[in-house]
Amino acid sequence: MPHIEFYGVTKRYPDGTEAVKAMDLAIADGEFMVFVGPSGCGKTTALRMIAGLEEITTGEIWIGGKCVNHLLPRDRDIAMVFQNYALYPHMTIRDNMGFALKLARASRMEIRRRVNETAELLGLTEQLDRKPTQLSGGQRQRVAIGRAIIHDPQAFLMDEPLSNLDAKLRVQMRVELARLQADLGTTTVFVTHDQTEAMTLGSRVAVMRDGVIQQVDSPQQLYDEPANLFVAGFIGSPPMNFLPARLVGERIELPFGGVDLPRGIRSQLAAAVPVPAPLIAGIRPEHIDDPAIAQPRPGSLHFRTRVDVVESMGSERYLYFGAPSHLTGRAAADVLEAADPAGKGQQHVVARVGTVSWASAGKEIELVLDPAGIKLFDPATGERLLRNESSYSPASQGP
Repeated sequence: MPHIEFYGVTKRYPDGTEAVKAMDLAIADGEFMVFVGPSGCGKTTALRMIAGLEEITTGEIWIGGKCVNHLLPRDRDIAMVFQNYALYPHMTIRDNMGFALKLARASRMEIRRRVNETAELLGLTEQLDRKPTQLSGGQRQRVAIGRAIIHDPQAFLMDEPLSNLDAKLRVQMRVELARLQADLGTTTVFVTHDQTEAMTLGSRVAVMRDGVIQQVDSPQQLYDEPANLFVAGFIGSPPMNFLPARLVGERIELPFGGVDLPRGIRSQLAAAVPVPAPLIAGIRPEHIDDPAIAQPRPGSLHFRTRVDVVESMGSERYLYFGAPSHLTGRAAADVLEAADPAGKGQQHVVARVGTVSWASAGKEIELVLDPAGIKLFDPATGERLLRNESSYSPASQGP
């Protein structure tokens, strides 16, 4: 049974701005749902409407089988963790964590017991008699989480709780949050603009843009089967490469050359788009490799290019090289803005290769593109064409 449900939920401000537009979503009991997207996409507004901190313009939100539109925040039985910790500086950690129980008129013995249990769960036992200013950022965030979980709410709502932490501590806290949520089994809604947090934490992820959910799926499905250009470009680091492409007969023509279509999708694609047709091809960096260290698939596209920049990441290297950015169509505007901000008709394409590659900046190299990794998008709408085309392998399908 869904635990949190959105039915056509819209948030419209007095000036006419719609922060969330007709949102429909069902979050299962015990699920870790992540809202991710750029600033201003509506993810925090959606979270605040669950909490009752923002009024709903139209639609309904249900929690635990009850419509909560007209319930005050304190009556919704949810707990919220904020970005800035929101701890009382004059109180000890023990008092901060037990404050909600004190307001609920729990006995002193009950408060002490539950504070001690929660502190032990979060590794805060030795800090209980300290003040927030005496703790590190990670410890203060654990206190904020402890204050949220101590009264066993129906759901946890977390608004970018890791954004104030340094990179190493964020990784540590991601692991702790994932473990804690798995242990407690409490429905959790987590807001972030960081796609790495979304991919590593969420059992499902809702990608938002301009107040609209673009796709809801597991992290791996978002990466493997993006629904449109926005999701494909937002999920993944380094992001997906986008190149102008054209369907010509039974081939896809790219700036580096042409590749034959797998037999299983030729007729489907020909029926979906006119021939010849301009398209946008999306290619993940791992599908462009150095043939000197990788075994290319049959039918792979070999090409030569000049490497502009090499980034060494320790376990792998990223090679950046130039490619045309003459993408056409209304949906290509955002792709062009990110890939070619100067409007010079060129963009950087990135390949992910192993550390033993001899590629170096300023030198020409042969690379190989795996056609099985090509995703095709409609330049007019941005929608993905043939969502399952990646399941076809040129090696197994033949020419």
